[in-house]
Amino acid sequence: MSDQANHPTDTPLYPIREVSRLTGVNSVTLRAWERRYGLIRPRRTPKGHRLYAREDIERVERILQWLNRGVPVSQVRELLEQPDAVEAPPPAAGDWESQRRQLIAAAEALDLARLEALFNQGLALYPVATCIDELWQPVIRELEEGWDDRLGAELQRRALEAFLRTRIGTRLYHANPLATGPQLLIVPMPDDAGPLWGLLAALAASDRGYRVQLLDAPLPVQELPLAVERFHADALLLASGKAEKADLVRRQLPRLAQQLDVPLTLCGPVARIRAADLDGTGVEVLGDDLPRAMSRLQSLTPAA
Repeated sequence: MSDQANHPTDTPLYPIREVSRLTGVNSVTLRAWERRYGLIRPRRTPKGHRLYAREDIERVERILQWLNRGVPVSQVRELLEQPDAVEAPPPAAGDWESQRRQLIAAAEALDLARLEALFNQGLALYPVATCIDELWQPVIRELEEGWDDRLGAELQRRALEAFLRTRIGTRLYHANPLATGPQLLIVPMPDDAGPLWGLLAALAASDRGYRVQLLDAPLPVQELPLAVERFHADALLLASGKAEKADLVRRQLPRLAQQLDVPLTLCGPVARIRAADLDGTGVEVLGDDLPRAMSRLQSLTPAA
């Protein structure tokens, strides 16, 4: 079928930057969906620039719906050709799991080149929230459960932290000047083992349009109000991979919330502590699913 047949001459056409703005899918991902999987077929100008019709934009939105239901991108094209009422099948055996296994193996082997390839591939093919939900959250949970006092565990953790700090820091560096949302200060919980959950939270928050200031080492509780003031933060987010800090959460965070003029929020596995423990304290427990936690955070931090 020709492009002309797909896109009548009187159909409004949109450049890739506008499609990215309308759908939230970055240009790199749109091009990957086209070249690698044939999911969309934009027209081209004589100079080769892509132009998308309204039907293409609707198709991108349908692709997102399938991805958000956990369907791997490799299965989406077949589903798009079926009636709209078709139910999503379970992901192909081993697809998401295979990607997680590859990430874990690369982290354990300190194979930074392989981590780089998998990190870039994931963010090129999937929305940020899907990458976090289907890949990085499960991977970091499993790695943290396996890290103990055995030889090499601390090395694996620090190598992965350094890798993600560089890649996510680069994304924040480029995204912050363009972001129009509130200023969010993200800090690991005091005495936390490391910044992995804070790094993932920063990636998820940046994807939601926040201007993110990330401190990847914990601060003493008494210095957090000063940090909020100096960074002109509209909210403070504490992230942690530890779920056993009930005493710290119950005793110190409510006192901290009373000192702040901005929302104090908590996310990561530490947030598995019963929300009832913090009812009425001014501490908002966002949960340990980071994309959904960012959705909840947006209701607490109106656009700046």
